[in-house]
Amino acid sequence: MDVDVVVVGGGAMGSAAARQLALRGRSVVLLEQFEEGHHVGASHGATRNFNTAYAEDAYLALVSEARDLWDGLAEETEMQLLDLVGLANHGNIARLREVRTAHAQRGIASHFISAKEASDRWQGMVFRSDVLFVPDSGRVRAAEALRALRASAEAHGARFTYSTPVRDIRVLRDDRAVVVTDSLEITARRVVITAGAWTSKLVGTQVPLPRLVVTQEQPAHFPPIDDSQSWPSFNHAPDPGDPRDDYWYSPVYGMLTPGEGVKAGWHGVGPVTDPDARTFQPEPVQLEALRRYAREWLPGVDAESAVPISCTYTSTANEDFVLDRFGPLVVGAGFSGHGFKFTPAIGRVLADLVDGIDAPRRFRRA
Repeated sequence: MDVDVVVVGGGAMGSAAARQLALRGRSVVLLEQFEEGHHVGASHGATRNFNTAYAEDAYLALVSEARDLWDGLAEETEMQLLDLVGLANHGNIARLREVRTAHAQRGIASHFISAKEASDRWQGMVFRSDVLFVPDSGRVRAAEALRALRASAEAHGARFTYSTPVRDIRVLRDDRAVVVTDSLEITARRVVITAGAWTSKLVGTQVPLPRLVVTQEQPAHFPPIDDSQSWPSFNHAPDPGDPRDDYWYSPVYGMLTPGEGVKAGWHGVGPVTDPDARTFQPEPVQLEALRRYAREWLPGVDAESAVPISCTYTSTANEDFVLDRFGPLVVGAGFSGHGFKFTPAIGRVLADLVDGIDAPRRFRRA
């Protein structure tokens, strides 16, 4: 088989890349090693934060583009993909002031409200200091997003193939590579690798990747005590130097997942793991610390009835993404637990790389 592009990895980023390439008229085959809807990677689950609380211009540009692309995908597929319930950011007020300044420069609506006003508005939460509220944020319906991306991609001619592990990628020359599976070999002008936790295993000897650390992350859903209470999505950073936060492992992120509870989790501090040898079991000390956080900061949930979740992060040292091309290989990796909100814009960047257009400098290795 001979095609323009093979995409290896059928999670959010691979699906978005396949869609963008199909929209551009490329012949595209996507290969995913697991069955559709599997729970072994980083793209499963019902919700993700749609979070614009960045101070860095490269990320603000990307998330602003992503918002427009999410809206376009929702219109095309007639599926609701975003719930704009707002985003409450608190803790580390100095960092939040930097974010607010960056928002003002880009025309992103956000404003500070007092801890009392926030507590009155969201009675299931506790606030110690002023809150930076971003009204045009909230959550992505992640499961629906994957279905929408695939539906759009296939409507424009892409072919998605599941339960098909890639065994080898052979580079023939700068514009040609062969992708080998158990049943066939596919020759392509470009190969897009969006393999998440398996990236280093697949192409680590062929391209100069940074160190990618795979961790098993373990957020949890906490049942709300009162279903009538409203919940924003939220980011909560420990206050520097405050001993009351010494038990924290990292900042906390969270959102309401309708029907499942309030999702909350530490960020990027789970045990290092081999993606092919995961336990899927929560680390008990971290889980107890998360329950303590919920008891102290989320009084509107039942902290003792936490339902742990397991997913992977594939992280770079500085949490910047890797979006670059190496000969015929295009790599999207290292999304470091904060990539999902950017999905359709990352698909555009990966398609640009296929077409010879550089990614933003922040994300390039070469």
